[in-house]
Amino acid sequence: MNENLFTPFITPTLLGIPVAIFIIMFPSLLFIKHTRLFSNRIMMLQQWMIKNTTKQMMSNHNVKGQTWTLLLMSLMMFIASSNILGLLPHSFTPTTQLSMNLGMAIPLWAGAVIMGFRLKLKNSLAHFLPQGTPLPLIPMLIVIETISLLIQPMALAIRLTANITAGHLLIHLIGSAVLNLLAISPSVAMLTLIILLLLTILEIAVAFIQAYVFTLLVSLYLHDNT
Repeated sequence: MNENLFTPFITPTLLGIPVAIFIIMFPSLLFIKHTRLFSNRIMMLQQWMIKNTTKQMMSNHNVKGQTWTLLLMSLMMFIASSNILGLLPHSFTPTTQLSMNLGMAIPLWAGAVIMGFRLKLKNSLAHFLPQGTPLPLIPMLIVIETISLLIQPMALAIRLTANITAGHLLIHLIGSAVLNLLAISPSVAMLTLIILLLLTILEIAVAFIQAYVFTLLVSLYLHDNT
């Protein structure tokens, strides 16, 4: 059976039942649980990375914003592990689905905006109309600022989906090229394989970077509203 280029991004099914929920729950198994009496090097590295990321991301927040720390760190770890999951053979990347990314982005963005209207109503409304705006431009600026506010969760979800999908498609294309070149020119196939390995390392870095960027933007939206 021939597969098209986007087959790896189709939600897998088992006996006609989608198994996306079980796949989304699987990345939590990639993290080492703190059940040992003494920490090993991997656990210490994991704790060090989480501690420094938390300090860097949440240091500028006030008390209200810092209450979101656990949620944001859990979100970043979940997105990073989901991105890494897609690099495993015969696997599925949940974060390539726009519906799932929108499901993460919209509630977080809405929670930050609602908190802003509750805590800083005047400042939140002031963003829709900068001070000193000429009278004829007031309706246009209000519409533009409203659209820019409503488009924020879409930008979050589309950015994550596009970056992860593009990297996986490129790996898929280069991997197919390596298999086809083995019978034609083994030397060129080996060179292409080296490029594929380097791209895989880059994609691992992109998986963590995109998780950090997504969480950082949510943190900035929260900072503006608290």
